[in-house]
Amino acid sequence: MCSFPEMAVLLWKSFHRMPNGRLLWQRTMSLYNHTCGFEEKEIKEKLQEFTGGSINLSKKEDGIGILTLNNPKLMNAFTGTMMIELQEKVAELEIWKDGKGLIIHGAENTFCSGSDLNAVRLLSRPQDGMNMCMFMQNTLTRLMRLPLITVALVQGKALGGGAELTTACDFRLMTPESEIRFVHKQMGLIPGWGGAARLVQILGSSLALKLLSGAVKVQPENALRIGLIEAILPSSDEPLEETCTWLKLYTKGPAEVIQAVKKAVVAGREKQLEAALRTEMKIFGTVWGGPANLEALAQRTKHK
Repeated sequence: MCSFPEMAVLLWKSFHRMPNGRLLWQRTMSLYNHTCGFEEKEIKEKLQEFTGGSINLSKKEDGIGILTLNNPKLMNAFTGTMMIELQEKVAELEIWKDGKGLIIHGAENTFCSGSDLNAVRLLSRPQDGMNMCMFMQNTLTRLMRLPLITVALVQGKALGGGAELTTACDFRLMTPESEIRFVHKQMGLIPGWGGAARLVQILGSSLALKLLSGAVKVQPENALRIGLIEAILPSSDEPLEETCTWLKLYTKGPAEVIQAVKKAVVAGREKQLEAALRTEMKIFGTVWGGPANLEALAQRTKHK
């Protein structure tokens, strides 16, 4: 005879088996395609010319991933190959069944200074810039939609594209003496990786306009006051460990439930109400009668 957990899994699989292997939650299509002039293969070939640095990903047994921007000689600025590696890591995280959370941070106590200026100088044609823009917007939108609870750990400086990257995460934490700064105006630019649109969602249009048009240096106390970050870490001694501890407050429980929660929130944020409600219903159907639900019912879980 099956044990209760085994029986729960069998019931859940039977109840939720879909015809033709169709999944209720499918990865969102790219924002851009060839009709927009977006030719991913050609863009990646161009980005491959600008080498250096790496994007490292480790997955812990507790379901928390650590994604490290590793180019400390250039304050972890993105080279072309790092942009491609980020896309690859995001694709890997999209299918991580046991994943619950993700922390993004930079190597050697700084977050990210944006794009490698050597690449920027050589990609000076408007079409080159738009191609990189479309590539990174696609990647960061997929990052934002990951079925994981994501946190940007900001140590040192998060400048330009680095500041934009923080806005693609669900939460942001800062260490003392760190800063977030959208410096694009000083480069004669605006955000190109989706940072302006996401900043408006986070702060509202007035505050977003102030930060962007003033190239304001946002330090931890002010970032907390305006709602750009969730918390200031107590020290800079063990920030990664402190961030893991903070994140675990929101990743307790089975991975399928945490992922379902994140998917429902993404739908609520990005879709019109009726479409979001229908999506929520479908996601609800993937956990109703599932192992976690049946186990909670069997244990007569009480809420204190």
